[in-house]
Amino acid sequence: MKSQKSENEIGQGEMFNRRLESFLNLSYELIQLSRQIDWRYFEQQFGMNFNDRGRPALPTRWVVALTYLKQAYNLSDEALVLQFLENPYWQYFCGFEYFQHRFPCDSSSLTRWRKRLGEEGCNKLLSETLRVAHGLGQVKVKQMTQVVDTTAQEKNITHPTDAKLLNRARVKLVMAAKERNIELRQSYHRVGKSLLLKQAKYVHAKQFRRAHKATRKLRTLLGRVMRDIRRKCSTPDPTLMRRLDLCRRLYWQRKDSKHKLYSLHEPTVACIAKGKAHKPYEFGCKTSIVKTASNNWVLGVKSFLGNPYDGSTLKVAIAGAQATTGIHLCR
Repeated sequence: MKSQKSENEIGQGEMFNRRLESFLNLSYELIQLSRQIDWRYFEQQFGMNFNDRGRPALPTRWVVALTYLKQAYNLSDEALVLQFLENPYWQYFCGFEYFQHRFPCDSSSLTRWRKRLGEEGCNKLLSETLRVAHGLGQVKVKQMTQVVDTTAQEKNITHPTDAKLLNRARVKLVMAAKERNIELRQSYHRVGKSLLLKQAKYVHAKQFRRAHKATRKLRTLLGRVMRDIRRKCSTPDPTLMRRLDLCRRLYWQRKDSKHKLYSLHEPTVACIAKGKAHKPYEFGCKTSIVKTASNNWVLGVKSFLGNPYDGSTLKVAIAGAQATTGIHLCR
């Protein structure tokens, strides 16, 4: 449903509470910034993502302001909730007129909002940021004519190994079978855990033949669970089907395979060689960040699936930055 109105738009006062602006420093940077941002622009742009049915969505200003604070201070959703309750300047920036003793929404709501915004919504947030910065004189049009393109972004995954991925895939399949009341012949819980520990010890002791044998056994256990589920569930639901496809892809994956799977919850992760001495390979996605050459203002961000050549991403990144800023850029 359409988003609710924030507290300062309703205009209804409280008799026994003091307004935040009555005891805050109105020259503080967050207060000055909140008066420069065009909040109605976001309500008009993001309002098309909602219809007139169901429960009213959260006010757009809340979510946009919390997204700005999360990125500015590099916080998780849980840490954002704690600092919001302690910081009256953050509450004023989010549009509240009175001090809040409880977080206005659940932290998981922010995650759903970010998924709904997508790449286009994030570009609108960046575009408004640059407009405010230009209005305050922090960045000039002349500075936007020279940009630099850099690439690198890691995913939040552990270092992938074949044994770890095979055992994790088997565990996820067993959990999915239990949720759907599929009685498996055997879960291999203790056997799989024991093999995973042995494989790690063999690698540490440089007994690679024994380590490879343990890895092959883990692959065999995964295949048994997959075939057992296929026999007892002829028409799996879409979620289980996607999980089975990932496990099948991992089962047939070998050392010389292309487009390898490095994570079950992030199947789009690619192995990127950056040439760093301390970290030769990074597991994530290619990201082009376009910024000014003088004062490091970010003008555009674009992510790419797989591991494309850096030169191939340059034109797309500059085109996205031109669409965000409305200015012709040169590299």
